[in-house]
Amino acid sequence: MKISIVIPAYNEEENIHYLYDELNSVFGPLDSEHEFLFIDDGSSDSTLDVLRIIQEQDPHVKIISLRKNFGQTAAMSAGFDFASGDVIVTMDADLQNDPQDIPQLIDKINEGYDVVTGWRFDRKDAFLNRRLPSIIANKIISWTTQVSLHDYGCTLKAFRREVIKNIKLYGEMHRFIPAIASGMGISFTEIKVNHRPRRFGTSKYGISRTIRVVLDLITVKFLLSYSTRPIQVFGLLGVISGSIGILIALVMTIQRQFFGVPIADRPLLLLAILLIFVGIQFISIGLIAELQSRTYHESQQKPVYFVRDVYGIKDVANKRDY
Repeated sequence: MKISIVIPAYNEEENIHYLYDELNSVFGPLDSEHEFLFIDDGSSDSTLDVLRIIQEQDPHVKIISLRKNFGQTAAMSAGFDFASGDVIVTMDADLQNDPQDIPQLIDKINEGYDVVTGWRFDRKDAFLNRRLPSIIANKIISWTTQVSLHDYGCTLKAFRREVIKNIKLYGEMHRFIPAIASGMGISFTEIKVNHRPRRFGTSKYGISRTIRVVLDLITVKFLLSYSTRPIQVFGLLGVISGSIGILIALVMTIQRQFFGVPIADRPLLLLAILLIFVGIQFISIGLIAELQSRTYHESQQKPVYFVRDVYGIKDVANKRDY
């Protein structure tokens, strides 16, 4: 089994050497082929220079240098694209993730799990601006996606190759990978991992990311539940809105025709008209989304199913990672 360690790094020049030494101490005794993929996410310090010195001395080290700071999700996506391992492990470059936990993740993969996520049980971060928002966010994400995890924000995770190669990441969606992968019918588990205080540099995370995470959560929920049937979301809203509008208009028509109640100066008439038009718009959006959904799946040959394994079939036409 070949193992790829994907490590996004942004302005981590002081941490790289220590992290590399720790990774070597872990993988030295392991009887497995491995590679360390460092993604320099447009660092403005000497991170890339330090990595190049290390890479010249160790062929296990691979470097992907991005043209600018694209963000952690894009950096991870680049790492996944270039990784060649059967198991892909992600971790931060700030030394807060402990490389000693990686064998535990791999053991769980060997037990048959497709995704193994870390849980920073004893987190070494400030409570008010880091831990408390994280606790709230994890509960909201678990409730929304129906994938219950204690710590979505922990970067230390392990994935089987066939799982991660079928996932495309945008925005801040790297933290939602287990939830996105759940739509493929994968098996996952969570284990407690060590979390250490930051030794050098400053955190790249802030409370401002909360809004972006919430917006991405809405996207993930839609992708999980309705990406192949968007008309069921927008169409339902349209039918409800239009039905209420028609009902109000019908009642007002009866009042006008049979009871002589004037309706021209009543705001309720405008509300009925508004609800009917909103209903038509929602249904139209649903139909357009249906067309886009089909274009999305067919133009990219995006599957609507994922195969766990094939038995009794020796030659599979157009075989891909499934």
